[in-house]
Amino acid sequence: YDVVPPGSGWSRDPFKPVVEGDKLYGRGAVDMKGGIAAFLLASKVFLEAVKEFRGSIEIALVPDEEIGGVTGTGYMIETGISRPDYVIIAEPSGVEHLWIGHKGALWGYIEVYGKQVHGSTPWLGMNAFEYMAKIVLEFLNEYKPFIESKVSKYDYGDPQGNKPTITIGGEVKGGAKINIVPGYYAFSIDRRIIVEESIEEVEKELNEFIDRLRKRFPEVRIEFKIFSKLSPAFTDPKSRLVQIAIESIEEVYGKKPKPIICIGGLDLHYYTDKGIETISYGPGPEERAHMADEYVHISEVLNVAKAYVRILSKVLL
Repeated sequence: YDVVPPGSGWSRDPFKPVVEGDKLYGRGAVDMKGGIAAFLLASKVFLEAVKEFRGSIEIALVPDEEIGGVTGTGYMIETGISRPDYVIIAEPSGVEHLWIGHKGALWGYIEVYGKQVHGSTPWLGMNAFEYMAKIVLEFLNEYKPFIESKVSKYDYGDPQGNKPTITIGGEVKGGAKINIVPGYYAFSIDRRIIVEESIEEVEKELNEFIDRLRKRFPEVRIEFKIFSKLSPAFTDPKSRLVQIAIESIEEVYGKKPKPIICIGGLDLHYYTDKGIETISYGPGPEERAHMADEYVHISEVLNVAKAYVRILSKVLL
């Protein structure tokens, strides 16, 4: 679970690393085995060169980031196994970007309960699909414009990324047979959360909206079931770790990386929820993650390792 499945479209064996020029191909090469290699290399170089320093270096290799991180990073933090002062996660930000946080997410199902009857007598039933369609339109016409009117003051790397979003209908459940008026239907919602919002605020906002829907459609029963919550993560761009990282990366590349918020979800929130300064910086290219013929630039692995060594030196010496 530390990488996604290979999927289709590969021109190489996804689980046999292949080096071609500056590229190393393989599933997980950029997301995020390249980052792990950079961390291990940086730690080895630092520890061979420096015998005494303040504090300690901890490398945590967890197996489940791609499925939420609960039994990996989440377990380490919640049980107190790990209590760092500063954290760098080697996700593939690419060398030009420094991720200082990520969006949050709330996933759930809107369930609609009508009355199932024979298809020849629809007037005796209550078609859950028809009411689901009406409810979806309410989300599109009212709720979606409302959340998209909110704009984060931070950079998300894409002009469209600095707003909350909702994806409706990624999954749809219901129906039994063509000649049955459906008594149950459900659709999923994927609500993405900017760093100025909180999970609690968004959950309250959705529950209030669904309460209004219940009053508009009293003929059916509407339920809202949440099955996943991901807090947004944020580290102040003026914090010590962010400033040290920017300075160190500039020393390697000759220009400052751009601090941005990652649009997707990472393990950062487990640390930032505890008030720990956390960033993500790792070799790219980011856009090759989860794709066929995934690769990482070897030169970026080496240069990111150099930046890590500088960060370690500035923090620990």
